[in-house]
Amino acid sequence: MAFTGKYELETQENYEEFLEAIGLLNAKTDHKVVTEVLQDGNDFTWTQTIPNWTWSNKFTVGQECELNTMMGSKFKAPVTLEGGKISIQFPQYLFTAEIIDDKLVMNCVIPGEKGVTFKRVNKRI
Repeated sequence: MAFTGKYELETQENYEEFLEAIGLLNAKTDHKVVTEVLQDGNDFTWTQTIPNWTWSNKFTVGQECELNTMMGSKFKAPVTLEGGKISIQFPQYLFTAEIIDDKLVMNCVIPGEKGVTFKRVNKRI
């Protein structure tokens, strides 16, 4: 499957600004981030791990799913996959992810006044 794999943070842009905009002012930004994606057809398990913290969501493309924010609150949103790109509208930002040159590229876009775009490129490990 295209997304299945374990990935390690390679580069990121605007992470601190993104965390500030969503209210995670005291989050550490100097840690190793590992993202593990398990894809079985349209079913996904998406897990991000840093030391002392794990955030995981299970979802099915094409359905409305119950998901968790990074701060632990639950919400419901449809998950789409178009042109090889997963899209999920979180309460504060639009999350997209795609595989480009065997790298997992994730973007979180906060619209409006705050207008922050956070980009993370992860290499396969």
